[in-house]
Amino acid sequence: MIAAFSVAPGGAGESVSEYVADAVRIVRESGLPNETNAMFTNVEGDWDEVLGVIKACVMKVAEEAPRVDVVIKIDYRPAAVNPIRSKVQAVEERLARG
Repeated sequence: MIAAFSVAPGGAGESVSEYVADAVRIVRESGLPNETNAMFTNVEGDWDEVLGVIKACVMKVAEEAPRVDVVIKIDYRPAAVNPIRSKVQAVEERLARG
């Protein structure tokens, strides 16, 4: 499965990069395939691994913030092989064909 998620302290001011960096560090240290963009971090693995990583990110942000906003979107497709890369690759191939 792939989960696209974001975590941020509730009611945060202009910049949340410090909190986001703490969460992304946890994702990267998990060893699971992942990528981060301007809005979300995508992480790939089984249910327990992915949800465990997301929970760890939420708990890390909660250490400094009394409230944490979380957004999660899950693509559950058990037969998919390397979906975090293959989904993007399929789009890029179509774009290359014109």
